[in-house]
Amino acid sequence: MIKLVIILVISVLLLACTMPSQVNYYQQPPTQFAKFSATGYAPIQSQMGKTKTEKVLQAIRASKLDAYRELTAQIHGHQINSQTTVNELMVTNASLSTSVEGLIRGAKVVRSYPLSDEIYATELELDYQNIYLLYNSTAMKRRIINE
Repeated sequence: MIKLVIILVISVLLLACTMPSQVNYYQQPPTQFAKFSATGYAPIQSQMGKTKTEKVLQAIRASKLDAYRELTAQIHGHQINSQTTVNELMVTNASLSTSVEGLIRGAKVVRSYPLSDEIYATELELDYQNIYLLYNSTAMKRRIINE
């Protein structure tokens, strides 16, 4: 009799584990979104170009790329590599290098202007609310179904 009850209980437990279930996940939007801004600078005279206009156009492009680099560093951080060589308890060589790598989507140019006759500046802004809306409009809805 006890064996029959134990077998019955085990059978019910095993059947309960194999019942189909469905789990739906819903994303709740954040209450606040971060905003990042960065400014890039470029010298006008050192740009490649035959005329002043060509140099200004190249400086505009270079200042925009510098602003994107700054924005990428704020979001993804810097990769820092350092090497020091010590010989007979004296530092004989020390080097330090940094790099930035990342993907930026949704940034917009706020302003692009000459800071002086020699420097051009570009300001970028990245609003994470735009990124959230972009992601949710392209991402497929996630659903887990166990059968």
